[in-house]
Amino acid sequence: MNDKNLERAAKLDTTSISDALDRLGIAGQCLNIKPLDPRFRLTGRAFTILYGPAGQPPGTVGDYIDEVEAGRVVVLDNGGRENATVWGDILTFVAHRRGVAGTVIDGACRDTSLSRELGYPIFSRSYSMRTGKDRVQVEAVNSPVNIGDARVHPGDLIRGDADGVLVIPLAHEDAVLTAAEEIDAIEQQIRAAINDGEDPRRSSSAARLPPAPNPSEVGPVLSDRPPIPNC
Repeated sequence: MNDKNLERAAKLDTTSISDALDRLGIAGQCLNIKPLDPRFRLTGRAFTILYGPAGQPPGTVGDYIDEVEAGRVVVLDNGGRENATVWGDILTFVAHRRGVAGTVIDGACRDTSLSRELGYPIFSRSYSMRTGKDRVQVEAVNSPVNIGDARVHPGDLIRGDADGVLVIPLAHEDAVLTAAEEIDAIEQQIRAAINDGEDPRRSSSAARLPPAPNPSEVGPVLSDRPPIPNC
């Protein structure tokens, strides 16, 4: 499927998109979720998983992977838990072979060396050796989740690079990407002017963004939505 907005997002860095989100009043930055390797980049549609504490008997941790289509980003909400990992080498190996675009975790992963070896992008809050088996379990697949204070819905656009990861909500993609493209173009214009010997202050003042749209034009923002309980 030809996904024009996916292609547009892939050409932008997270800083330009983050500035666009701020400009539109949309809370999409997944704060404190960082790449295992600063060279990692990912762009794709979210496939979401919500975790909770394991029951008796404990449920599954990773049996969903065969449902994830190539090009998707696996987004795991483990409630920020760092004492129980929800992603390891087998999931990395399978996801890489299936052409999954990457994994984003509000929580911890493990077996990080394989991710770096394969160049499979993982963005997480932390990493550890301690398994999540019998400690946490999948509560829901493809439901809304929270990642680093941002709300993520299935199918939302995920973009990650060396500075972190963010979500562009499906309902606001065009507005966010258009604003980010404007910001990126102006920054390139300023750099080019400085490279030509122009005073940086003069270059910056000459390059002006158009006024932000009225919030009513982009609809409700993510921060208006209530948080999801993590059991």
